[in-house]
Amino acid sequence: MTSWDEIRTAFQVARLGTVSAAAEALGVHHATVIRHVDALESRLGARLFQRHARGYTPTEAGRDLLRVAEEAEDRFAQLVGRIRDQSGGVSGELVVTSLAAFSPYLTPLLTEFQAAHPGLVVRYLADGRLFRLEYGEAHVAIRAGLAPPSQPDNVVQPLLRMRYALVAAPAYLDRHGTPATPEDLARHAYVGLDALDGRAPFNRWLAELAPRERVIYRVAEDASLIEAIAAGAGLGFVSTLDRRARPNLVEVLPPREGWEVPVWLVTHVDLHRTPKVQAVLSLLKERAKAWDA
Repeated sequence: MTSWDEIRTAFQVARLGTVSAAAEALGVHHATVIRHVDALESRLGARLFQRHARGYTPTEAGRDLLRVAEEAEDRFAQLVGRIRDQSGGVSGELVVTSLAAFSPYLTPLLTEFQAAHPGLVVRYLADGRLFRLEYGEAHVAIRAGLAPPSQPDNVVQPLLRMRYALVAAPAYLDRHGTPATPEDLARHAYVGLDALDGRAPFNRWLAELAPRERVIYRVAEDASLIEAIAAGAGLGFVSTLDRRARPNLVEVLPPREGWEVPVWLVTHVDLHRTPKVQAVLSLLKERAKAWDA
């Protein structure tokens, strides 16, 4: 069986490029590094490095080893973090992810949570990327979608249902009038996301009502969409939560049940019961009652 010490040594040589640097990183004699690399190459029956005066350069096999060993090291570091989380209190790091649209509501809440727990470092990652909870990339993910997230080993709980209304700025309605019938709505201009894929139920409603060319102002993300509607670019859909910050917007159509978007709290089963995850989940659920009103 191949020794993990030999693999770890070869990984450090591949990463640092010299025997002396690897020996210093590992806290061993340089002769030990050479012995481990030679033994691993003999065991595998392949050259992992090209030796030269400036150091060691990985061969193709060596680069494969570097990739695999690097992933293993990352996984091990994440495992150590998860074990520490399970045994600790509300301290260390808390990583929360969500779409950027939730940032105005989560930032004050997480700031308050951190202030109540001075030993805690909060990392709030507002990003559209799907963070892998099973690899320890986040403790809590807040995700929106009609169906609950279905990744294995995740604990999924409903947080709230985002309700949406069709709104417009007074300046836009002054210029174009307030639509009163479906035919009127089909003739108006709309603000929407540039990458409109129809997943949101109100986008499907709009696609059935008006042709795509009526979406005459298109943006990349929700914050810009709200700004464009408020500036009078056209009609658009805004959550009731966001509209509270824009009381001047005029409701053209009130929220409909079919326009709601569920929001989910997602945690990994290994960390779900840890004190800091339970504490922040309780706070999120409590505040969401007001958001959902």
